[in-house]
This record gives sequence, C-alpha cells and structure tokens, in this order.
Amino acid sequence: MVVPVIDFSKLHGAERAETMAQIADGCENWGFFQLVNHGIPLELLDRVKKVCSESYRLREAAFRSSEPVQTLERLAEAERRGEAVAPVNDMDWEDIFYLHDDNQWPSDPPAFKETMREYRAELKKLAERVMEAMDENLGLDKGRMKAAFTGDGLHAPFFGTKVSHYPPCPRPDLITGLRAHTDAGGVILLFQDDKVGGLEVLKDGEWLDVQPLADAIVVNTGDQVEVLSNGRYRSAWHRVLPMRNGNRRSIASFYNPAFEVAISPAVGEGAAAAYPDYVFGDYMDVYNKQKFEAKEPRFEAVKQI
Repeated sequence: MVVPVIDFSKLHGAERAETMAQIADGCENWGFFQLVNHGIPLELLDRVKKVCSESYRLREAAFRSSEPVQTLERLAEAERRGEAVAPVNDMDWEDIFYLHDDNQWPSDPPAFKETMREYRAELKKLAERVMEAMDENLGLDKGRMKAAFTGDGLHAPFFGTKVSHYPPCPRPDLITGLRAHTDAGGVILLFQDDKVGGLEVLKDGEWLDVQPLADAIVVNTGDQVEVLSNGRYRSAWHRVLPMRNGNRRSIASFYNPAFEVAISPAVGEGAAAAYPDYVFGDYMDVYNKQKFEAKEPRFEAVKQI
C-alpha cells in the first residue's frame, strides 16, 4: 500500500468527482495524502529548499552539541565499557525552529524571510482550498471548517510553520527521529524531502512509508478535523525514523484554529456528538502534556476544563 497521490488540478475539470472521491478516501481511510499539481510554483519550492538547507548549515554546529547528540555519545561510551543500554524514549533526533506571524525569523541567509513569507502565503491558500473540499465531502456548507477555526471570522486562524532537519544518525537503534503522535490542530501541509525518507504513517496497525515525491505537498488531518467531522475523518499517527545517511528536510505548516475559538462536532439536528465541545486553547494545554500518548484521553480530559 502507498499513501494516495492526488492530482489537485483535476478538481476543476471533467475528473472533479473522481478527485473529490480520492480526497475523501485520503481523509477517511488514511488521514494522509499527497497533492501534486497543487498550484504552488515549483520555482518557489526550489527557493524554499535552498534557503531552508542553507539555514540548517548555519545551525549544524549547534546541533552537534545538542542534548540528543550528547545522549547518544554517552550511550555509545557506556556500550564500549560493556554496559547494557536502552533506547531513548523521551527525545527526538531533530533540529527545529518555528515560524509564525509574531515570532522572530532567521535573517540569514538573506533571502530566507522573503522566500518563507511568500511560501507561507501560498500554503495558507492551499490549506483553505483543501478545507473547502473537505467541507463538500462532509456535506457541510462551503467555508464551514474555516469558520469553525476562526470563530466565524472573529479571529485569525493560527498558521505556523515548523522547519525541521533530521541529520544523519549514527545509532538509529537508540533514538527516534520524531516520536509517534497525532497532530493537535487542523490541516497540516508538509513539504518533505524528496530524496531522504523516514516519515511513516500508521494504517491498519502497520507502519507505512510516506514515499518521497518531488514537489508534492503531503496533507494530513489533525485532531480538530477529527472532532469537527465527528469522527468521520481521523487524525493519523505518524513518526519519523532516523537515518544513518542523508539529512532529511521537513517543512510542516499547520492551519489550526485560533486559540480562543470553541470547537464542536458539526452534526445535524438530532444526531449524537461523539466528541465534547471545548476551547481550542484548552485542548492545546492538554496536548502539550500528552502529545506522545493516546489521543482519546485528551478528549476526555478537555471535558473537565
């Protein structure tokens, strides 16, 4: 099995119904799918790859002195002394920084800010087009998901970008690249490395590769889409495996509800809601403490807030 690959340009043409069915399958049966011909200029994607790779090169020395690297060195030294060692289960082999509208962005390389502003603007528009397709497939009014995430337009959605690199790992048997988790928010759009793999999604009890595909955008649904769809769409467990060779680049953008908005299942009159109503900021408080644990208790915990 491979993660569905969908030609998004066919959403407007003779193959629209088939394309909508493919999106529904990706949302309902996978929680993951890849978009090609998504409308984001390939020239822009090339610039994004370049500035993010250059940015990591400026951070590489700092990563070599980071806690994950030092931890593996200590474990390797313990092994050399003949001691038994266990894999690290509370740490990730990952170099990351975040971009959103209100934080400080790297100023080096010089083209980074301009390129990433342009990229984020394109990704935000793509996320909203994907959400409209989800609305239609769920039988909701156009714009319903965006309205839910913005409190009917009273608040701006939280749109953040996580720039990650997973450098070569000398002992992938002792640490994860990124621990298994579901995403807390709404719609996630990932521009992943097209040469170095490692991203896996859990489907039917089996971990499957999210195959690298040049210039594709990987889409996955977060916990809030699961709630809004009343469980018809499910947020998917995923992880990143560390690799001995290659430096994996990963740029994930999150179209999430505003922290102030109330989230509830979009159900018809008389239908039973399978999830509680809550404020998204309260859910994030719970998620930040339980990110790598089962998601169902998070929904239970937020009932009490």
